[in-house]
Amino acid sequence: MIIPTLDDERDLPTCLEALMEGLPVGLIRELIVTDGGSSDATRQMADEAGARVLVGTPSRGGQLRRAGQVARGRWLLVLDATTAPDPGWSEAVAAHVANSQSPACFRLGFQGRGAAAALVAGWANLRTRLFGLPLGQQGLLVRRSDYDAAGGFPDQPRLEDVALVQALKRHGAGRPVLLAVAARAAVPPRLRKGGLRNLWIQARCMFGADPERLAAAARR
Repeated sequence: MIIPTLDDERDLPTCLEALMEGLPVGLIRELIVTDGGSSDATRQMADEAGARVLVGTPSRGGQLRRAGQVARGRWLLVLDATTAPDPGWSEAVAAHVANSQSPACFRLGFQGRGAAAALVAGWANLRTRLFGLPLGQQGLLVRRSDYDAAGGFPDQPRLEDVALVQALKRHGAGRPVLLAVAARAAVPPRLRKGGLRNLWIQARCMFGADPERLAAAARR
């Protein structure tokens, strides 16, 4: 289990609490929190939860890449710290691991209401069905062998999830499939302020735009 963090003390407890149901059934055998230099209590919370805490520069792709290098499981489950899967997620993941070799992700939902959030969730789930390109908030379940064959997460600040999924398809792992359970993400301020703009940035990535330029555009 891999969770990237950066100043996530508000959301991390909800994420960790939701993951507890995976412990008794043996789905979570290691917990790696890969932090980008939090200035709040994020790392302390992760340490108290028994996680292995890695600390490095604040780049989503780089943080996930560092965690992937030390993870030992046959399957990797990557989940955003602001996301909590619905009850029953462990059964859905266990069934997938037992019966499939394909990558998988959760259906996307949000913890709050709003037109932009509903639009992004609907688009993300449709995009996953049609193109096999989930958002980072949907998590990613992938076999370690496929992850390694695809080269792992690229060290880039944004849209590293899209880059990895595209690499997985190129290396024969197939497209991620939607699990029959949702993960609910906190609604970030940038989505409340610019939901359509973020959809446009994601679409540009799908068609090959440079991730560094997209990251700069997202910060503006």
